[in-house]
Amino acid sequence: FLHDQNVLRSIVEAGEIKAEDTVVEIGPGEGALTAELVKRAGKLLAIEKDRDLIPFLHLDFKSFKNFELIQGDALEWAPPSESYKVIANIPYYITSPLLNHFLKEQFMRGNPPELLVLMVQKEVAEKILAKDGKHSLLSLEVQLFADVEMVCKVPASAFRPRPKVDSAVIKIRVLHKARVEGDLKKLFWLFHVSFAQKRKKLSNNLAAVFRKKSTEMMALLQENKINPDIRAEALNFDEWQRLFTALYSVLPS
Repeated sequence: FLHDQNVLRSIVEAGEIKAEDTVVEIGPGEGALTAELVKRAGKLLAIEKDRDLIPFLHLDFKSFKNFELIQGDALEWAPPSESYKVIANIPYYITSPLLNHFLKEQFMRGNPPELLVLMVQKEVAEKILAKDGKHSLLSLEVQLFADVEMVCKVPASAFRPRPKVDSAVIKIRVLHKARVEGDLKKLFWLFHVSFAQKRKKLSNNLAAVFRKKSTEMMALLQENKINPDIRAEALNFDEWQRLFTALYSVLPS
């Protein structure tokens, strides 16, 4: 559980919480972050999976009329239809599933959060923040929908008990439209096959899946002003758009 007050303040400030905001907190735990959020948010929806913590959270926050405690799995929970923000110190093992549920899936349904402020493992934060040249599937699928920034790095000493890894707080500000236009399911398929063997050239990965010669795929890349020797990790979003458009008609739905 997080106990460092400076880090808690940094998380809350990064959330840019206004009096009219609906905030979703995932995994309130002992309520350290909850106590700060409930003072600022117009409505705080706290989702806790651990049944044993529910009575304590209810007791601590029952006097706040803007507080609603939900016992359940956040990954199976449908977000509110009104504008909302997600602010959470999450269990690290659900980082990717949580981003998939609240960012990717909700964006495609037209109901994403305005922003997310998340405590994640430091290595994962660095992956999500990757620049062109060092992309991964994770960074592409987050940055496709959002601007991402580092709020602060958090040492293991900020937690009790102390974890074996350092952490970081990141802010994910959701865009109004994706950075690549088209059928996003087709785009995700293209992302995945392009990274099938990360150390291989993009042309080789595409040649394998489309059953073409690598020279043919290199020619296609060159026609679309993309370096024919490039790896998938090095493409920027403009290049992904050109490649996606060029291959669109042959991509599976």
